Amino acid sequence: MTALLREAYELAVVGAGPAGLAAATRAAALGIDTVLLDEQASPGGQIHRAIAETPVQDHAVLGADYWRGAALVDAFRASGAAYVPGASVWSVTRGVELGLSIDGAAHVMQARRVILATGALERPMPIPGWTLPGVMTVGAAQILLKTGGLVAERPIVLAGSGPLLWLFARQHLAAGGRIAALLDTTPRDNRGRALPHLPAFLRSPYAVKGLRLIAAVRARVRVISGITALRAEGDTQLRAVAYRRGDGAEQRVATELLLLHQGVAPQLNLALAARVAPVWNDAQRCFHPAVDAWGTTAVDGVAIAGDGAGIAGAEAAVWHGRVAALDAACRLGRIDRAARDRAAGPERAMLERWTRGRRFLDALYRPADSFVVPADATVVCRCEEVTARQVRDAVALGAAGPNQLKAFLRCGMGPCQGRLCGLTVSELVAATRGVSPAAVGYYRLRPPVKPITLGELASLPKSRGAVGAVVRG
Repeated sequence: MTALLREAYELAVVGAGPAGLAAATRAAALGIDTVLLDEQASPGGQIHRAIAETPVQDHAVLGADYWRGAALVDAFRASGAAYVPGASVWSVTRGVELGLSIDGAAHVMQARRVILATGALERPMPIPGWTLPGVMTVGAAQILLKTGGLVAERPIVLAGSGPLLWLFARQHLAAGGRIAALLDTTPRDNRGRALPHLPAFLRSPYAVKGLRLIAAVRARVRVISGITALRAEGDTQLRAVAYRRGDGAEQRVATELLLLHQGVAPQLNLALAARVAPVWNDAQRCFHPAVDAWGTTAVDGVAIAGDGAGIAGAEAAVWHGRVAALDAACRLGRIDRAARDRAAGPERAMLERWTRGRRFLDALYRPADSFVVPADATVVCRCEEVTARQVRDAVALGAAGPNQLKAFLRCGMGPCQGRLCGLTVSELVAATRGVSPAAVGYYRLRPPVKPITLGELASLPKSRGAVGAVVRG
């Protein structure tokens, strides 16, 4: 159901993950002229990536939660909403004009409202040696499994913390892979902090599922808990992972593939480039865009749904997307507030169900300081090869926050535009200054938030009258 891009729509939804699919489907059902823009070749987002064409057809490998995405995709395809894959959105300006690239050509498109459903990114986990070939994130390995059915031939090492770490371990084993060790960095003190939230978690849909998942992995994998230090070793290729438990002696496990993970954080760049303010969430140890209960921001015409507005998980993202679509319908004049509120009742009840117990997970898997604020020699900004020591030195010279560091060190100015270093730099500056990350802030983003060529920019229309010809061409 791919559509040619038109000059204007009532509603543009950016991102075809659970929130974006649900928002576009609900909006189209309400009679809104809706387009769903996504940079991937097919719908599903990260959670349900490649669900329509994955070569992994044994449903037991990726699990029931993955395959639930098929119903979301089917409902969207039947909704009548327009769908434009392969569209990289790099700008949302005032007046809700979107800049995007498709097949190497830049376009502009107008909308009355936009719902950003850009999802989450894995939190950076900078350890010594993490730039070596053979060190990846768990999310990257999961993408290879979903899209290509690829599994490492030799035993791998998983290191870090969080639900995705355990989920991928089970998927990797089910696909025939082997795991030499799972190095769990979850701080022991987190259990006490999470305990007050345990009753709510036990009433959530995640409790039994999570316990069974961890038990299944522990039955087949050597799990080493209480990890307080990690280092990837090798010359031109990863050869081993060195680790320490508490104050104990350093030990090693040989491997050629190390997968790191310590949770996820909202993907902020497009929202911040649209001038949405970031807010520090200490419970989740990350920034998220400032939104209200409907996902609406202070920027006229811009709303955010799903994990891009705050981490709550894929199931919650579906209902958050539907709630955001109802509010869009109200603001576009399709329904009044009373109708919006009535229709949102069941959606909000489901949203509450799927966010119940979230505080327990946030407290239990809150990353340790030692894996968030790295040692001096560790590379922080991979694009510009900036170390933690350089950041600390720049702070001593007067760089008060991430934006000043751009002038000192070019942190956040590489191809990833701060996606891989943003949180680390904010935490590192805050720790060096002895203040909260809320006091130092996050990178100030400007469009384009994705790399585009000068040729693409030159192809843009030079006048409003030329826009229609370009986007239809």
